[in-house]
Amino acid sequence: MVTIPSLWFPILLSGVLVFVVSSIIHMALKYHRNDFAPMPDEEATRAALGKQKLVPGQYVVPCVRDMKEMKDPEMIRKLAEGPVAFITVRPNGPVNMGKQLILWFLFSIGIAVFVAYVASRTLGAGTAYLQVFRIAGTVAFLGYAGASVWYGIWKGVPWSNVWKDVFDGLVYALMTAGAFAGFWPR
Repeated sequence: MVTIPSLWFPILLSGVLVFVVSSIIHMALKYHRNDFAPMPDEEATRAALGKQKLVPGQYVVPCVRDMKEMKDPEMIRKLAEGPVAFITVRPNGPVNMGKQLILWFLFSIGIAVFVAYVASRTLGAGTAYLQVFRIAGTVAFLGYAGASVWYGIWKGVPWSNVWKDVFDGLVYALMTAGAFAGFWPR
């Protein structure tokens, strides 16, 4: 039986590979640079939101608390007139990329631990490279890309952004699969 501690190297290696590849994707390839559009009048939007004294969190406009409200003529009017928006408010101040990069790396390690768990429970020592690659890659893909589709369905994230995120998830899954398949216990 393969144990999770015996997979410490592919866990760490996959985390490093995903971190490096994601850095290349976002800093060099830059195909995500248009994922967010600026507001037509950013200053007016900032002023309007600033008056709300919003604390960090997620907000929706118009806010429907109960599905019965969807039949209310006033709610129907608000939804028809728009805008309909999901808004994420972050803490004020400069973005702390260091903290976010650490959290991203830890998330990648977390996914690798789940990959190690599933692979170690389904594959024995000496399993062929391609079989390890398939299992590890499938689990990693679900971890990296699964929620992206959910955001497209339920939160209105543009499908062009969703498919870019799914593609990124595929690339990260391939890196993870290669690390596990290449260093699977013999």
